[in-house]
Amino acid sequence: MRANCTQLQRASSVLQAARRGRRATESQPLLPPLHLYRRILREHKNLPVLQRELGDNYVKNEFKLHKGIDNPLHIVGFLASWQDYLHLISKGDWLEGTLTSEVLEKLSPEQVVQLYELMKETQQVRDGKVADDDNN
Repeated sequence: MRANCTQLQRASSVLQAARRGRRATESQPLLPPLHLYRRILREHKNLPVLQRELGDNYVKNEFKLHKGIDNPLHIVGFLASWQDYLHLISKGDWLEGTLTSEVLEKLSPEQVVQLYELMKETQQVRDGKVADDDNN
């Protein structure tokens, strides 16, 4: 993500204005991408081994895929979503986390496919049926 501090501060203030009706912990300024990335990986150390491995790989891949984004709205959305995720795993709420129908309806078709693939992968990990794709 090619965002300087000024862009992040401006985007953060826009995000805060949009979140005024939400809880105070959710309206904190956005963390810079690298700090957010590192904090998420640090929090993953508190997860069980399988969840940590899956989460680390997913976070690394997502941040790598979004590294070259220049659109401020996409940057804000991306960082806000990952910051919400950070708060979720920091408090341990990830165990009871569910996806509301409202959130599901807002997802693009590509995001729905990605979510489905993630669900299949986590089920395979849970069931111990992980296939090593590197050997195929």
